[in-house]
Amino acid sequence: MDYEVHIYTDGAAKGNPGPGGYGVVMELVGKTHKKEFYEGFRHTTNNRMELLGVIVGLEKLKTPNRKVLVISDSKYVVDSVIKKWVFGWEKKGFVGKKNPDLWKRFLIIFRKHQVDFKWIKGHNNHIQNERCDELAVMASMQKDLSVDAFYEFEEAKLL
Repeated sequence: MDYEVHIYTDGAAKGNPGPGGYGVVMELVGKTHKKEFYEGFRHTTNNRMELLGVIVGLEKLKTPNRKVLVISDSKYVVDSVIKKWVFGWEKKGFVGKKNPDLWKRFLIIFRKHQVDFKWIKGHNNHIQNERCDELAVMASMQKDLSVDAFYEFEEAKLL
């Protein structure tokens, strides 16, 4: 597939759970144009931030049916999609699965585009992945962190 957009993502959480954030770098293929996005949360997990970074990157696309390659160091996210686990979880109503709120949100935006995934090794001097990591860590250390309401108020009831 000839990709129109590359979306690089990373997530971080100190303490896991603890303060966390995601970082996203979006690049239009063949152009020098790129955008960066990040946000921090006061109490969350690394996996939630990894997945949220992918979601936000896809949600930022203004045109539907884009050909997108998502590049992530998260085996949790990449394997869940490539190995089609998430589609089985969906059929079973996400019963017993973590992060159902984010997976449902992911599937909505995922289906609006033509998305492939590529896993890369983290902290391996990959320029965009290193930048995403910087953004995620920086976001997690900001003063006024957002509330990950589902994690803090809903998933905590299940723990």
